[in-house]
Amino acid sequence: MKTTLPCAAALSTVLSVGCVSSAATLEPKTYRVYFGTSVEQERGGIYMALLDMQTGQLGKAVHVGHAPRAGFIAIHPDGQHIYSTGANTEFDGIKTGAVNAFRISEPDGTLVKINAQSSGGLGPCHVSIDPTGKNLLVANYFGGSCSVLPIRPDGSLAPASCTQKHTGSSIHPKRQTAAFTHSINCDPAGRFAIVADLGMDKILIYRFDASVGTLTPNNPPFIASEPGGGPRHFTFHPSGKFAYADLELSNKVVAFQYNADKGALKEIQTISTLPAGFTGESTTSEILTTPDGRFLYVGNRGHDSLAIFSIDPASGKLTAIGHESTRGKTPRNFNVDPTGTYLLTANLESNNVVVFRINRETGQLEFTGSEIKVPEPICIRFLAAP
Repeated sequence: MKTTLPCAAALSTVLSVGCVSSAATLEPKTYRVYFGTSVEQERGGIYMALLDMQTGQLGKAVHVGHAPRAGFIAIHPDGQHIYSTGANTEFDGIKTGAVNAFRISEPDGTLVKINAQSSGGLGPCHVSIDPTGKNLLVANYFGGSCSVLPIRPDGSLAPASCTQKHTGSSIHPKRQTAAFTHSINCDPAGRFAIVADLGMDKILIYRFDASVGTLTPNNPPFIASEPGGGPRHFTFHPSGKFAYADLELSNKVVAFQYNADKGALKEIQTISTLPAGFTGESTTSEILTTPDGRFLYVGNRGHDSLAIFSIDPASGKLTAIGHESTRGKTPRNFNVDPTGTYLLTANLESNNVVVFRINRETGQLEFTGSEIKVPEPICIRFLAAP
């Protein structure tokens, strides 16, 4: 793996943006649920529906922000801005992917587009925001790269302050002919960025400096996954001691111990996300833990289910405890609300979003009876309604 280092100092000093406290005294009665979609036409962009926390019912989804293929989205901790991936376009005469900045307009939660910038590569597929709220991090799938874009005080995006280009491949004859970067996430302290690259069968680890928006290869710079596995998404356990990645191509989840001082991952377990005896075609999608850290879920596209695992609090190891149908086709993404009460799954090919109530004792999922139509849903994010 060869990594280039075109990282310059940030173009300007980015002021800290205030973060909303997670220690709310009262749980919200309603959440706005924003949906990124892969729609490219006039109605492409971001949709929003209201989730009633008492009943688990979702209202009708409405179109609130326009941008072609605004698939993966991230809400800023200030609760006032949303960022998304975008379609490939031209910036300064160069074809590249886009990332978009939106302001959340009150009182209805509609979105006003602020600006767009180059994502630093083709096919941006994942965005996240560092814990300080100063930077947007983006993974470019076809570009095989990841970038950092400073967030200005007004919520707009500055040009990339750093781009890391990956070079490599693995054994799958169609899906791993080159580097295909699929996700980028900061660790809880914001000191390291973890990048899953499906094409290289590697999870890369960068030292991250939020003050200037730079990524520097860590020592060690990566941990390899099994050949042909295809790391896709990555999530930390709420304790910060463990982390998990799903292997898209081999339909497995890998559990790690995490050394927060060194930014190092140590594999402790690999387990299948599919039921015994399943012989059809399937690939994994999203992976998340519940806020209390007791359970982990992984999406199976093809089997069209959510794999459910319990988490041992001492070791971080997983025990498979069942599967739940997503009541739709191709669950591209799902998310758990901040209170850990509901799980919503986005079924891409059946254009529907389904609400499940989480059993806090068993981790099992119960369909609430609520299901709405959303065109080509790619990503789900929650924001407490005012």
